[in-house]
Amino acid sequence: MSLTERIVSAPADRVFAVLADGWSYSDWVVGTAHIRDVDASWPRPGSWLHHKAGPWPMSIKDRSESLECEQGRMLLLKVHLWPLGAGEVRFTLDALDEQATRVSMQEQFTDGPLVGVRNRIGNVLLHYRNEEALSRLADLAERRAQSPS
Repeated sequence: MSLTERIVSAPADRVFAVLADGWSYSDWVVGTAHIRDVDASWPRPGSWLHHKAGPWPMSIKDRSESLECEQGRMLLLKVHLWPLGAGEVRFTLDALDEQATRVSMQEQFTDGPLVGVRNRIGNVLLHYRNEEALSRLADLAERRAQSPS
């Protein structure tokens, strides 16, 4: 399992607002090229985020499902990228104070051919990818925090 953490200079509710905005995922999830549709109930458990991943013309259409959601605190996703496989990603938000949040991102492959790369090399690759994703997430949350109300 890959674990990546980052301190974001924004309150937990603002960070969660980015996670709850399914249309923003192509802005910060590395490898997601396009969001095709977002269920109106996103990120409630059982709702879906429909996306394309990878470069055109080889992009893959698939979807991800919200498995668990605690408003402002945690989001667990089942991410699909068939025929490569599927995995689970857990975002945990810990408020450090009123303007800082520790975001933890745990990811592991659970199904398909990618399960074979559940090793140190796979975890290192996921970690570097997820460092960039959390950097982008932080940019969005911090910018949202600075926007006029």
